[in-house]
Amino acid sequence: MTLFAGRRPQARHAWAAVAALLCVAALTGWPVEREWLDWQPGLAFSQPWRAISAVAVHYNGIHLAGALAGTLLTGALGMAANVPARIVWAWLAAWPLTHFGLLIKPELLHYGGVSGVVHAGVAAVIVFLLIQTQRAQRLIGAAMLVGILIKVLGETPWGPALRHPEGWGIAVAPIAHATGAVAGACCALIALLLFRTDRPD
Repeated sequence: MTLFAGRRPQARHAWAAVAALLCVAALTGWPVEREWLDWQPGLAFSQPWRAISAVAVHYNGIHLAGALAGTLLTGALGMAANVPARIVWAWLAAWPLTHFGLLIKPELLHYGGVSGVVHAGVAAVIVFLLIQTQRAQRLIGAAMLVGILIKVLGETPWGPALRHPEGWGIAVAPIAHATGAVAGACCALIALLLFRTDRPD
């Protein structure tokens, strides 16, 4: 059951499949040597697949559990919002772009985790909601936009590349949340503006 009207069962299932893929990547990457998969700016162009595989890297159990929870919530969000196929494709496109965006912080020598791509998914859903005709949908999108802006800007992504939040036991990279949000929003806008269709997704 969706929160909003309209039927896009294939698109909803595709969105759920992307979320499931991220969860599977995180779980299967857990026992693998991290440096085989993580994002490294020095290898960005010689080994570009790391922009995909970085989501499989997590640095402790709390990090992994948080990643799985965030991914599942994003999957549920997109399904509830009844996103069209174009937004699913936007999320997929934002996945590697999120990590290539980390090149603006070359001092971030290693990065792993799914949180940047999760932020991309949330941002894509927000853009979709903001352009809807129903006022309730736009209001929800606007509230979510305020929330993600407060979160991302509150993390001061322009500051040091790494922060050490209490209770996590690892360093986090706020810039990944920012690049994810920007990549997701931009890909969603492009998908909605350039690939308009009168047919249901």
